[in-house]
Amino acid sequence: MSAAPEIARLAFGVPSPAAGSAPLTIGALARKLQLIASSPERWWGLVRFHTARSERIDLDLPGARYAAWLVVLAPGDPGHYCDCDLMMLVAGEAAEESVADGGGVTTDLKAGRARVHGHGQVHQIRAAGTGFAVTLHVQASA
Repeated sequence: MSAAPEIARLAFGVPSPAAGSAPLTIGALARKLQLIASSPERWWGLVRFHTARSERIDLDLPGARYAAWLVVLAPGDPGHYCDCDLMMLVAGEAAEESVADGGGVTTDLKAGRARVHGHGQVHQIRAAGTGFAVTLHVQASA
C-alpha cells in the first residue's frame, strides 16, 4: 500500500511559510526567467522590429512580485542601458558591456543562458551581429 495519496491530501491544505512576504532570491528569479523564456507563445507577439532604435517592451504579469520585459536590439544601435537582476538572450546575437573594478568588460551573450547581475549594476546590451537580437529581463520588485 502506498501512503502517497494521504500525504498529498495533507500537504495540499498547508500554506507555504511566508509565501507572499519573503523577497525573491536570485534562484527564484532565475526560475521565473526560465519559465517565461520557455513559453514564447505568451510574449513573442509583442516583439516589434524598429530599424532605427532598440526598444524595451514591458510584460504584463498580474500578481507577480517581479518585473519582466523584453528588449529588441536593433543592429547598429548603440544599445540599451539596463539595471535588471537577470537577463537571457532569446534570439539573435548580442553583447553586454559592464563596468568592473578593472574597467569596461564586454561579454558575448549565449542564447538560453541566464546572466546574473549585482544589485543596481547598470550594464549596456547591444546587437552584436548584423541582425536583430531579443533579450528577456527580470527584476525583483522593491
